[in-house]
Amino acid sequence: MRETSSKLQRDAARSIVTKYLKVRAGENAIIESWDHTLPMASAMVDAVREEGGHAVLIHENEDAWWRAIDRKQSKLLGKSSAPEWAAMKAADVYVMFWGPGDTDRIEKDHSSGDEKTFDEALAWNWPWYEVARKAGLRGARMTNGFVTEGRARRWGVDLAKWEEAVLRASLVDPEQTARNGARLCRALSRGKKVRITHSNGTDLELALSGAVPRLYEGTPHPRDKRYGPYDMLGQIPAGRVDVALDPQTAEGSFRANRRTNIWWHSQAGGALEFSNGRLTKYSFEDGEEDFARQYRNGKAGKDRVSGLTFGLNPAVKDVPILETVEGGSVSLKIGGTERSNFMSWVSLAGSEITIDGTPIIRAGKLL
Repeated sequence: MRETSSKLQRDAARSIVTKYLKVRAGENAIIESWDHTLPMASAMVDAVREEGGHAVLIHENEDAWWRAIDRKQSKLLGKSSAPEWAAMKAADVYVMFWGPGDTDRIEKDHSSGDEKTFDEALAWNWPWYEVARKAGLRGARMTNGFVTEGRARRWGVDLAKWEEAVLRASLVDPEQTARNGARLCRALSRGKKVRITHSNGTDLELALSGAVPRLYEGTPHPRDKRYGPYDMLGQIPAGRVDVALDPQTAEGSFRANRRTNIWWHSQAGGALEFSNGRLTKYSFEDGEEDFARQYRNGKAGKDRVSGLTFGLNPAVKDVPILETVEGGSVSLKIGGTERSNFMSWVSLAGSEITIDGTPIIRAGKLL
């Protein structure tokens, strides 16, 4: 395992620390890493110290974590220790890398229906947010933790090139993203009807709910009532606008040309048909069985659209895991309402999008 940070990792870490998290001298930062993210975590520690901040690195050893899983100690893993809670309460900044890195085993266990074990092992997540909110913590979730050998092998992508693309997307200036996103938010705030078309057969008409769009440029939003309860952490790489849809309105077809990645689940080549506001037919080139299993178990609202996500990051083009932030892309969310326990989405790049007949995206470019 390479433990020395590359120049690109150091550049990305400095961009995140100075432009996204805006760490100041004297602040306390926690960097939480797994084995496969240690080089980038090391770069983050260094970047915090360059700004005069104090950094502590928490390392979750993967081998030890899986041994605890094998001993049926998932509930023990789901409870953080007292020193961890104390450190959080004293911190100003928190950087979290997704893990574990053995995604082959994770996806194998999930496909077999063993989701309870992972739910128990990750149970610390919800009380963590409660403590973070009270502490006014601001931070980042690092998407490059999802970049693993197992996923690269399964999806047929070059691991080094994939990691490079994710890191380069972290160099984008969030202020520029915010300016572009603000223009899109204004158009969405005034609009009522959305139409999405593409030469691949997509032609879908939707209605906006009237809710205020949310801009995610990558900077955290602690104690900001305009954002959700988990938005004290910004997802990096970033760049998207989320807007709610009227769940009663959806007519036509949506053909995805990007992969969908949701936690440990993945689908590709999604084709969805809607009529009278409901999902009436679906198919996937890859991952259909997993989608169908979750959909069967879904409750009321699983067949309704709930939101759109518009990508704003100009450095992203067909990068796995970053489909929803790819500049000019649009992602359609199904389910995810308070009544439904099912949620998924499909993503499309290069489309034409109009609001009330006025073009806002043409050939995947924000106008």
